[in-house]
Amino acid sequence: MGHLSAAPSLHTNAASRTTTLRELFYASTLLLGAMTHPVMADSVEDFYRGKKIDLIIGYSPGATYDLYSRLVARHMGDHIPGNPKIIPRNMAGGGSRVAVNYLSKVAPRDGTVLATADQSLPVEQAMHDKLLTIDVTTLNWIGNPIASNNTTVAWYTSGIRTIEDAKTQEVSVGATGASTSSQYPRAMNALLGTKFKVIIGYPGANDINLAMERGEVAAKGSDSWAAWKATRPAWLKDKKINVLVQIGLTKSSEMPDVPLMMDLAKTKEDRDVLKLLSASVIIGRPLFTAAEVPAERVAALRKAFDDTMVDPDFLAEAREAHLDVSPVSGVDLQKLVREVASTPQSIADRLVDIIGAPE
Repeated sequence: MGHLSAAPSLHTNAASRTTTLRELFYASTLLLGAMTHPVMADSVEDFYRGKKIDLIIGYSPGATYDLYSRLVARHMGDHIPGNPKIIPRNMAGGGSRVAVNYLSKVAPRDGTVLATADQSLPVEQAMHDKLLTIDVTTLNWIGNPIASNNTTVAWYTSGIRTIEDAKTQEVSVGATGASTSSQYPRAMNALLGTKFKVIIGYPGANDINLAMERGEVAAKGSDSWAAWKATRPAWLKDKKINVLVQIGLTKSSEMPDVPLMMDLAKTKEDRDVLKLLSASVIIGRPLFTAAEVPAERVAALRKAFDDTMVDPDFLAEAREAHLDVSPVSGVDLQKLVREVASTPQSIADRLVDIIGAPE
């Protein structure tokens, strides 16, 4: 910036005078930016110093929405200016709608409350879910620590080893509500000819796992591959579950022999519908905050999330817990949520026709 320190000479020539004024404008803009940036940072630090942040988890304890949220909570506060303590709180119900509604309509809208909820919320909005009473695109999305393909699995004693087997007999499948856990089996029933009988009402993924063990249900509609590795590695080793399909936009290299759900579509129109369902895996286990939170605090939270994802202590704890880390930034997450929620109406309407309006 040496050229800015010298006082500009004054000329009588109009062109020279215009150049001088432009130089002064650029210099003042740079100086103003240099002055306001630390002021903004200081205001965020002053706000968060001595405070706590509630992290509302829309599901019951024990599954990956819970595990990833708690892992991030233990480290992210160290990267937020002012170092607030992040306190996780479980608020299960309505396929995580209870948590979303609390964040949007009850909780303070000042950046002291974060939440995690079902990855399919943008899909539900595209389908005009009447129980989703907020516009999810207006939420401030902070980041997702894990983008991992989802799976539909069957318990090893069920007799269902492949997706083809699920076409020959009725298969009871546990689900939490209007989420991927019920959407996937219903879509496969309509488009692939499976015979899943969806049983809704489980508070969280761990509850469905227990139901499979007890023989209440034969299958689980949705859980991520990363979740199985983290929460039930012994089940994978002992072949207690059979992975029928994987759901994502591309196959996981760790499941080369498991078919991708949208690849099983018989027509382009069917594939478009299954692709809409599959896009939400990138949303993963997201963190977001309310729509009205000041922009500088949103930016600070997003930066803190990004910094947490490369924090050696965070990564070491994730490895120890067998939790994969494949993050998506808040900016990219916000863009994806908007894209999914604004899916062409013809595709969204067909999805409603296939699996029914959200209830």
